[in-house]
Amino acid sequence: MITFYKVLVFVHIFSAIIGMGPGFILTTVVKSGNTMTELRHSYAIRHTLHIFVMIGGTLLLITGLLMGFLNPSLFRMGWYVISLVLFLAALAIGPLVLSPRSRPVKALLESHQGEEIPEEYYQLSKVLFRYEHLENVIFIIIIALMILKPF
Repeated sequence: MITFYKVLVFVHIFSAIIGMGPGFILTTVVKSGNTMTELRHSYAIRHTLHIFVMIGGTLLLITGLLMGFLNPSLFRMGWYVISLVLFLAALAIGPLVLSPRSRPVKALLESHQGEEIPEEYYQLSKVLFRYEHLENVIFIIIIALMILKPF
């Protein structure tokens, strides 16, 4: 018989695939643009992928917390607590760090005339991508903790 807890685990795993998978390629998608038209299109694709990341991430948090409430011993497991803290930190990075650094990139994409990508874009995106890579490292650590459950 399938228990509610097993359903939560199932949804949690699929949420990780749907939410985190696309998150790892968000920077790669926009690096493929060689003209402003291609770059704008790449950012439109990135925006669509980000919707999956947000939905999957929300489901991850909800199912992870529900599993913790159904099995309170998880809150005494180091791997669970550290994963939860890292996940909340990664969530906070979005509005506190990524959003302010993506606004100038979006403004440049909207206002720039011509097909040549301005040098300013490369400077702005380099900083943005550095923080996105940091967030990816956090998610890799979380995945490793979830799989290995080392402590």
